[in-house]
Amino acid sequence: MSTSTTPLAERMRPRTLDEIVGQEHLLAPGKPLRRALAAGKPYSMILWGPPGCGKTTLARLCAHAGEAEFQAMSAVLGGVAEVRAAVARARANRELGRRTVLFVDEVHRFNKAQQDAFLPHVEDGTITLIGATTENPSFEVNSALLSRCRVHVLKPVAPGALEVALRRALEDGERGLGQQRLVAEADVLARLAETADGDVRRALTLLDIAADQVDDGGTLTLAGLKNVVTESFRRFDKGGEAFYDQISALHKTLRSSNADAALYWFCRMLDGGCDPNYLARRLTRFACEDIGNADPRALGLALDAWQAYERLGSPEGEVALAQLVLYLAVAAKSNAAYTAYGTARALVESGGSLPVPVELRNAPTKLMKGLGYGAGYQYDHDAEHGIAFGQRGFPEELGEREFYQPVARGMETKIGERLKWIRERRREALEG
Repeated sequence: MSTSTTPLAERMRPRTLDEIVGQEHLLAPGKPLRRALAAGKPYSMILWGPPGCGKTTLARLCAHAGEAEFQAMSAVLGGVAEVRAAVARARANRELGRRTVLFVDEVHRFNKAQQDAFLPHVEDGTITLIGATTENPSFEVNSALLSRCRVHVLKPVAPGALEVALRRALEDGERGLGQQRLVAEADVLARLAETADGDVRRALTLLDIAADQVDDGGTLTLAGLKNVVTESFRRFDKGGEAFYDQISALHKTLRSSNADAALYWFCRMLDGGCDPNYLARRLTRFACEDIGNADPRALGLALDAWQAYERLGSPEGEVALAQLVLYLAVAAKSNAAYTAYGTARALVESGGSLPVPVELRNAPTKLMKGLGYGAGYQYDHDAEHGIAFGQRGFPEELGEREFYQPVARGMETKIGERLKWIRERRREALEG
């Protein structure tokens, strides 16, 4: 059993670039960032990636590579006053001929004014700014600061790389658990790596907890992990980047009729704590936007599934939504109604307040009838085929328009045939 009060993840923090697991796309030999650090020339950058992927460690190693003083602050706890104090210290370092790397954790938590406070000092080289964020910097970091920094995307650490970090910690006698002489049963490290879900810090923390349950010289077993690994830790930030990525994946796999993948993303979002009512609303929208009249039943089924969820609640009602996901995925697709609506709206917004043709106007009073309202209106039920083909439907200034273009899929095949015949008869009648 370890007697150290420092967490294993902190003790095993990499001291060189070669000790970092994962991120080969940035740190493999010959990569631009690796070359810059090897030359002792770190630069201002934004490190964007999930928790536990090595952002803080990389920032520290950037400072070490440039023989610079490392200053760290958190945007959660700090403000403009802390930024000014850090800049004052950096100026003092500069007068002594020493560089300063200022690391700002969760830089996206700073507002625009706070982020702007860095600009002149980054620009004149007083500080080398390294910001870390779990959120998309395109949305959370202002453009002026982004233009002065390079953005590097760090990836979740793959399970195989996590196992390397875990085995290294298990065997390291100086900083790790080596002095405890522990043995890991087959698949124990793989299970810890899987549970950590790409987070090195979490993987090492779980190993630290598991090691505390075993006497020195003992064995880490899968059975013993049940006391440590009580749940999985899949990434899902309600309202954050992962949330919108996953709803995008659900929508796009539905659109491509990949029922299995759509069901997977639906379950991922439920597992992450997404409100099923939100998913029901998005699925109903999909029925209108991407299926439309290719299968008019889809909208009714979406509303039925939503109502079923509201009546049953979780988890029983989620089955109705899952059934809906599968139906929407395999249904014939058409965005013709959605596209027609958008085209019509655009024409209305650009066309002004054009008058209704007089024959289509309502005439409830003698005055209106005397002004010709409703004159010439043809009652369709009295016409052959039940349609008065020679009757205009649009303001005279626009002429007849055709917004809706049905596709040759599902019910819209028949709708398209019928609409084509109607339009041809109407065109002939109006031209005649």
